[in-house]
Amino acid sequence: MSKKMDIIELLNENSRLTDKQISVITGLSEDEVKDIIKNLEEEKVLLKYSTLVNWEKTEKEVVHALIDVRITPQQGQGFNAIAERIGQYDEVKSVSLISGGYDLSVEVEGKTMKEIAIFVAERLAPIDGVLSTTTHFILKRYKQDGVFFTDGPEDKRLVVTP
Repeated sequence: MSKKMDIIELLNENSRLTDKQISVITGLSEDEVKDIIKNLEEEKVLLKYSTLVNWEKTEKEVVHALIDVRITPQQGQGFNAIAERIGQYDEVKSVSLISGGYDLSVEVEGKTMKEIAIFVAERLAPIDGVLSTTTHFILKRYKQDGVFFTDGPEDKRLVVTP
């Protein structure tokens, strides 16, 4: 694997790593690490550095929902034009083209279930080309991005030592 991919994977696992820490892990100089990261940002490979928050442990009220959307592809643009339009709304956290009975999966965030329901009814469903929607509210997250929100299941594997 290339040093560039090593850096991408390290930052994907922990975006708080410093250039110095990455240089120690990869064997590159700090300047080489800085240059690679700068190029990855310019090439839009690294788009954002983020934090995974367990909102249930904060005072902020937040509701997430996954909305399956069936659409009619637009001539010459396929699904892209509608997906990009949906993605413009602040409530929308992600839009993905999916296989199966629906075309798009849209993750939204709001303060209440009612707020999300209003978003679907007044903004999403009326979009030209949207045929139907199905909303799934996320009631509890157990694991996201490889991280358990609880203590997780007990690891019952035996430790093997040489």
